[in-house]
Amino acid sequence: MGKDKFNITINRLYGSGGRIMGKRLSEELGIPFYDEEILKMASEESAIGEHLFRLNDEKAGSNLFFRALGGLKTSLEEPSLDDDLTSPENLFRFQAKMMRHVAADQSCIIMGRCADFVLGAAGIKNLVRLFVYADSTTCIRRVMEVDGVDTKEALRRVNRISKERRDYYKYYTGKEWEDMSNYDLPINTTTLELEPAVQLVKEYLRLRNINL
Repeated sequence: MGKDKFNITINRLYGSGGRIMGKRLSEELGIPFYDEEILKMASEESAIGEHLFRLNDEKAGSNLFFRALGGLKTSLEEPSLDDDLTSPENLFRFQAKMMRHVAADQSCIIMGRCADFVLGAAGIKNLVRLFVYADSTTCIRRVMEVDGVDTKEALRRVNRISKERRDYYKYYTGKEWEDMSNYDLPINTTTLELEPAVQLVKEYLRLRNINL
């Protein structure tokens, strides 16, 4: 029996270790890992400078009309080639298009960028949506270790980046980022090390009857 196609999306608190876990899962499962690669692909598809995608990466826009009416419809729309070509909302559409593209024909892991919502709206089968989190003390400690900063700066980064991700998710999906009903498997890494967390996801895939 051949392997099943499946897609994993990972949202994560800054400092929770979610990105490292995603990379490790990619290695263990032998499937591609997409993070900032989505920005590069969207830039190449749109002929818009990659720096513009990076400037708006995982940050909410400021269009009040869009904030009220965005979400499901926007994530499925084709990008515009008109005057709003480089608007934050249109850059998001290009990214959403790339995420749908990479998930359509292959198993893969996609980090952040509302991928859980985008792929869910597109009806992608065998979609596994993870949310990785840890308590504040653990996140701060990990940021200090990885980024080489002091406690004060680590706390500032955890608060700032988590708020940006929270606002971004709300802006483009209309949903709450930390509402665990949006996800299939929330993982608390406060006391769970990387390898057991990876094995937990693999076991969950098996319980979902996904043939690895």
